[in-house]
Amino acid sequence: MGARRPGQRRRGPRVTAPEGTRPSRGGPSTGRGGDRRPVRPPLDRPRRAAYEAVAAVHRDDAFANLVLPIILRDEGLFGRDAAFATELTYGTLRHLGTLDAILSDAAGRDVERIDPPARDALRIGAYQLLHTRVPAHAAVSSTVDLVRSVAPGATGFANAVLREVSTLDSDGWVAKLAPPMETDPVGHLALAYSHPQWIVRAFSEALDGDLGETARLLIEDNERPPVHLCARPGLIDPIELADQVGGAPGAFSPYAVYLPGGAPGDVPAVVDGRAHVQDEGSQLVAVALADAPLDGPDGRWLDLCAGPGGKAGLLGALAAQRDARLTAVEVAEHRARLVSQATRGLPVTVLATDGREVGADPKLPEGHFDRVLVDAPCTGLGSLRRRPESRWRRQPSDLPQLTRLQRELLGAALRAVRPGGLVAYVTCSPHTVETHVTVTEAARRSGVSVDFVDARPLLPPGMPGLGDGPTVQLWPHRHGTDAMFLAVLRRG
Repeated sequence: MGARRPGQRRRGPRVTAPEGTRPSRGGPSTGRGGDRRPVRPPLDRPRRAAYEAVAAVHRDDAFANLVLPIILRDEGLFGRDAAFATELTYGTLRHLGTLDAILSDAAGRDVERIDPPARDALRIGAYQLLHTRVPAHAAVSSTVDLVRSVAPGATGFANAVLREVSTLDSDGWVAKLAPPMETDPVGHLALAYSHPQWIVRAFSEALDGDLGETARLLIEDNERPPVHLCARPGLIDPIELADQVGGAPGAFSPYAVYLPGGAPGDVPAVVDGRAHVQDEGSQLVAVALADAPLDGPDGRWLDLCAGPGGKAGLLGALAAQRDARLTAVEVAEHRARLVSQATRGLPVTVLATDGREVGADPKLPEGHFDRVLVDAPCTGLGSLRRRPESRWRRQPSDLPQLTRLQRELLGAALRAVRPGGLVAYVTCSPHTVETHVTVTEAARRSGVSVDFVDARPLLPPGMPGLGDGPTVQLWPHRHGTDAMFLAVLRRG
């Protein structure tokens, strides 16, 4: 899928307003005794739920994937209504940068000068106008009703702004506002596909400057990602799980199942711990470490950054089949508790400690472990399609602190692994500073002999676009996974 040209129609998802939720038009009404007083229109509950979620993200630094399910439950929204609210929430957050540029132009003022409640409502209204098939009159009138409830003094302003937004489609606005691709490709792609320029630049660099492929990645980042389940080996067969959920086995991971719809938390196998939600890319990098050829003993495994427990759950299930035991380390106590819950019944010991304490903590001795996973804290740029608000929160200034932590954790892992043992360094980011630079620098500074293992043969045969090795970068637009990076090192 190539980049769209200005003027080429971008068709939004098939999203329509839920039945029974046609927007009400407010206005004066006659009450008892003939007195005329304004009556607030009944609010459209799915749109109100989306507004509350978007407002919480911007007002409280909330995460949409955590706050939206609570709002949907409190509102009693299910089925089509819940799907509509979810699409409005995530779609608005994904397209936020472009929506704000359009709203600024339509309003004749910087979007930051608009009262926050009205601003968030306008963002949701603009998303409906430009990226869904909700009729323009319904998108405008329902948003004006929403503004009337959250910022009563801004209803006329909101009506005028949205009507201006509706004069062009999304490609028309890009053609009007984006700098030319020929002279400013990063600026053009950033506005066209709603990513900060520094992220577009980082993606382009990781893709060797290929702007066409960068555009395809940005497009994929703005699509709604499928839910991937992991069928825990030895506990449930992936074919059986796929049959139970009406889904399909994954394209690459032997344990992946694609969930076609519904809440994954309602899947019986997830409820009882035989499966868990996990991106297929995360499964692949964990399995690569577990399956990499290893000489000598192979019973002591270590997950040095285990929270919230997805990879530890998969590694623990594999360890149970191989007479091995996993030590899972998580520095935050609440996340350590999540790891304990995720690995219940598996041969996993959870330590609530700092992974950098290898050698200082008697439970983390040096030269002790056969396989070590470092799923390092990172910017998360590889999962922006699942956490769209992250693209607007992360800044280049986050990198120095994160990369220092990544180097320290990888250095600790190289101390923890025995001679001849394996370390997998993993990040959910394709930023070269967090991937190649970090792993090269950490290996150089470690003070131990380190050899890079070619990671490509550790992934399923036939996977396309794995590069020249020895490291591997997965991509949403190539592999349908999060952008996971994998480097495998063997201690000399």
